[in-house]
Amino acid sequence: MSSAELLVDAFGRVQDGVWRVVEGLTPEQLAYRVEGRANSIAWLVWHLTRIQDDHVAEVADREQLWTAEGWTERFGLPFDDTQTGWGHNDEQVAAVQVDSFELLSGYHNAVYEQTVAFVRGLTDEDLGRVVDRSWDPPVTLGVRLVSVVSDDLQHLGQAAFVRGLL
Repeated sequence: MSSAELLVDAFGRVQDGVWRVVEGLTPEQLAYRVEGRANSIAWLVWHLTRIQDDHVAEVADREQLWTAEGWTERFGLPFDDTQTGWGHNDEQVAAVQVDSFELLSGYHNAVYEQTVAFVRGLTDEDLGRVVDRSWDPPVTLGVRLVSVVSDDLQHLGQAAFVRGLL
């Protein structure tokens, strides 16, 4: 198995998990916040997808699907188009409301397809390319992609926990 195939598998596990977490939930269930303060399933899935879209678009040198395919309009959130959820406060988390689980899974599926299309073409040599020099040590493409998978899986686990409470 190549490194690219391993990354495709990892992103596929995230996609499968997103579907299992959101499938069949009502808008009220997606917005549910444990004790009225924790992150909702809607926010968690939106955020993990926004991070994947943002980070992969940057390293692939393409526009994010959030804006390129009009997802920002479909979601209609009260944020500017650059928001990914990073650093959101309580009010911003509460503002992530969706009309259906299909909206969340649709956006995630589109981002997943773009991600794996990019990742499938990578070589081990590509993964060593430095993509962010603002860190010490500088971040390589491989490290950035693993970071995205890690972040996605952590937030997916949180969303699965909230679903379990429902």
